[in-house]
Amino acid sequence: MITDSCNPWTADVAREFRMPRFIFHGPSCFVLLCFILMLQHGIYDRITDDFEPILVPGMPQPVEVTKAQAPGFFNMPGWEKLRSEVFEAESTADGVVMNTFDDLEHSFIELYRKVTGKNVCTIGPLSLCNKDLDDKAARGNKSSIDHHRVQSWLDSREPKSVLYVNFGSIARTRRSQLIEMGCGLEESNQPFIWVIKDVERTPEVDKWLSEGFEERVSTRGLVIKGWAPQVVILSHPAIGGFMTHCGWNSVLEAVSAGVPMITWPYFADQFINEKLVVNVLGIGVAIGVKVPIFYFSDDGPPAVKRDDIGKAVSRLMDKGEEGEERRKMAKELAGKAVRAVEDGGSSTENIARLFQYVLEHGNNDSEDKKHNI
Repeated sequence: MITDSCNPWTADVAREFRMPRFIFHGPSCFVLLCFILMLQHGIYDRITDDFEPILVPGMPQPVEVTKAQAPGFFNMPGWEKLRSEVFEAESTADGVVMNTFDDLEHSFIELYRKVTGKNVCTIGPLSLCNKDLDDKAARGNKSSIDHHRVQSWLDSREPKSVLYVNFGSIARTRRSQLIEMGCGLEESNQPFIWVIKDVERTPEVDKWLSEGFEERVSTRGLVIKGWAPQVVILSHPAIGGFMTHCGWNSVLEAVSAGVPMITWPYFADQFINEKLVVNVLGIGVAIGVKVPIFYFSDDGPPAVKRDDIGKAVSRLMDKGEEGEERRKMAKELAGKAVRAVEDGGSSTENIARLFQYVLEHGNNDSEDKKHNI
């Protein structure tokens, strides 16, 4: 059984049927390790200021965060019972499965194993299981645009010239920020694909788009309203950068495609993923957001101004030494990602070992399951 970490009740089911049970964690290993070390060292109880900079103790290299940027596991008031159940269920699991690969987070994976005492099975990047164009386009929801049209639009662009802008399925951008973002993209003079979710399309936003913006950028900008075929877009040679909210799936899809990122985190694990992308991997440019963004209304000013958006775009897409170094690092990581899921690759071998472990330990009592994967 492979179960999400948020479903601790599955521990009783696995115990009843005497089957091996693995926890699947959606975030990066880097994020999980930061949260665990902060919890073990009492950071969440000891530090009262949510915005005080903190060096995460015990990390292989310096990582500075705030409590607001690193909220941890179920640390909200009233969630204590669920947190206890989740931790208990993980402590009795046979191991942990993660959508990452060894060459991307090696030192953090090794330390996670040491700190938790758990088998860790890295099986990613899962997005690379989709090989052809139609398979890539079918990932997630039904696309709001024909992926062949997107492909044709990208085919007409120079290699690595297009900025892709998408903030995932959950993070919501308020009206004033959407308009400011559009103005920043327009003023950057960079070709772009910009995805605007249906939930963000207020009458005011639609009016602004239709009354001049789409016409002004029509020769170099493609606005997708709704769901976009992200893997199709990221894997196209014309894409030179990705402005992202730093959700782990999006980050890993960009890594797999060899695309550098502009990081614009909103909440949850996204600020920690930004640290990994910018400070550890060296393949990102931070937009500069320091405080989590929870938009429950369209009121209020934009958090990031158009000038800062334009500067980040220029820096990411720059053809100078700094930009070339980021592109070089991104290309190297993409090669390692592909090799991880090939025959003999680390993720392929880990999946084989996982199957072997299940075959050997199925219907055995948990006390007998002492072997590593």
